[in-house]
Amino acid sequence: MAMPYPMPANEADRLRALRSYKILDTKPEERFDELTQLAALICGVPISLISLIDTDRQWFKSRFGLDVQETPRAQAFCTHAIMQPEMFVVPDASKDERFAHNPLVTGDLHIRFYAGAPLAARDGHLLGTLCVIDREPHTLTDAQKEALQIVGRLVIANMELRSDLQELKDALARQAAGGSSEGSVNLEEIIFRLQGVASDLQAVREGKKPV
Repeated sequence: MAMPYPMPANEADRLRALRSYKILDTKPEERFDELTQLAALICGVPISLISLIDTDRQWFKSRFGLDVQETPRAQAFCTHAIMQPEMFVVPDASKDERFAHNPLVTGDLHIRFYAGAPLAARDGHLLGTLCVIDREPHTLTDAQKEALQIVGRLVIANMELRSDLQELKDALARQAAGGSSEGSVNLEEIIFRLQGVASDLQAVREGKKPV
């Protein structure tokens, strides 16, 4: 029998937003792997993941300290994390009735601690999390929580940049093939978004939350 799990009210729109990034099932990328490693080091934990919540699975764009590529959505802590815009923290999963019987807790992974910073798309939809995990009960300081949120914003900014760059390449290819005026308009829109992403990345580096 499948485990029950919460579902966002805007699930269809959320999934549409996630798939618009064309990032599911793509190969590992260094820029994301460096961010998961950084999150683990900041929080002093052995595992960090960039988890994206698909229809019936959580898929990991980046993994640090874990070999699994995906898990069923019903088992995912991140499924609960995307129900709220704030960071989702579970200090000891074995004592939390939502997770005490979860196979990720009772099985070989032996998850105890989880903290996930939601990854919010431009339109506000929560696509997944940057999460950190420990096999022992754990807590984060306020500084570590803030740092995890900052790294999470870097993750989503890099996802936006990746998506916009791919769209720019596609638009340039279409323009080269057809030379339509519509392609020029699309290019202007994409370049405008790229400038916005660059500003967001700069704001995160300076310790400011992007608008």
